[in-house]
Amino acid sequence: MCLKSSPPEVTKDNASSKTLILGGVFAFCTAGLLIPTVILSINANRPPVISIFANQDENQCAGSQIMVNNVDCVHTPGPQAGANVTKGYKGGMEVDYVPNTKPYFQSSMCPVNVHWHLGTEHYSAGEYDEFGTGPNSVNNNLPQNQQVRPGYRCRHFDKSQPMFTNEYRWEFCVGMQVGETYEVHWPHSAAGACGTPDQYQTPFYDGVFCNLDEEKFSTLSAQDVADAVGVQAQVFTVVNDERYFYPDLMRGFIKDGEYGKDIAMYTGSTTGTTRSNEVCSSYAPITWQVDRKCHLISASSFDRLCETMRLQRDNMTLDMHAHVSHTFCSAPFDVIANDIS
Repeated sequence: MCLKSSPPEVTKDNASSKTLILGGVFAFCTAGLLIPTVILSINANRPPVISIFANQDENQCAGSQIMVNNVDCVHTPGPQAGANVTKGYKGGMEVDYVPNTKPYFQSSMCPVNVHWHLGTEHYSAGEYDEFGTGPNSVNNNLPQNQQVRPGYRCRHFDKSQPMFTNEYRWEFCVGMQVGETYEVHWPHSAAGACGTPDQYQTPFYDGVFCNLDEEKFSTLSAQDVADAVGVQAQVFTVVNDERYFYPDLMRGFIKDGEYGKDIAMYTGSTTGTTRSNEVCSSYAPITWQVDRKCHLISASSFDRLCETMRLQRDNMTLDMHAHVSHTFCSAPFDVIANDIS
């Protein structure tokens, strides 16, 4: 607030004082601006600090993957993924084991990786299915040699709403697109390097098998594996709207309100680019816990995730873009377990 008053009489002495005061204030302000400039200059010339925790030579999980070959689906070694997770659907494959229906942490499991697929590998009628829509073309943010096969889409996209069409300035994720559908996977394992700098691994198999060698693995029953290895899956349409910001997509799917409320659980397999309706995965059975609903998530949430992935000891660069979507399991012979709940 300014108070009105008559200006004081200016004399030679107080004029000199005012000049000194103004000069001092100017010098102080100038120094105030100069100090951060000098600091920034010093920091810019300082060599980068290499953290002792970033040394990949110390990665205890590197190369831990136990290799097993794919097989033709006629001789499938177990139920496959991704399944139709529509409520009420049951697969046709008889199995004598059940999925792990507890929260994974209650079975000493931790997330060992996070990655996502363009479109969905699972199918949920009315949520993500053949009637879902998105931007006019898929893959248009990826170079030609990195184009991937898309899966199903959600039904949220509305080109009349700016949050589905306004571009986002991506800093860390690669090839992502506002308005597009992505299915995020969080592989979990009780044999992971839980609670250590080596917990998160690319490829995720290194994290799954980190503390499990082939000899020990060979002694496990199918139910042992289904109880100790699982994947969480959640489907999102990306929007440019901070109302849908979630700060931590690194540790597992979101359980809040409608997010994570309706979960399908079944035993299946790993997916990936080398599997199809003719070629099946031998990494089975594992538990899948899949959110049946499609949700909105801000682009900034994904970019925060990719930034966090960059900070892990293992190099997760190959998981910072969308992967191919495995063909939905619809082979002439049923390879989906009858234990979907």
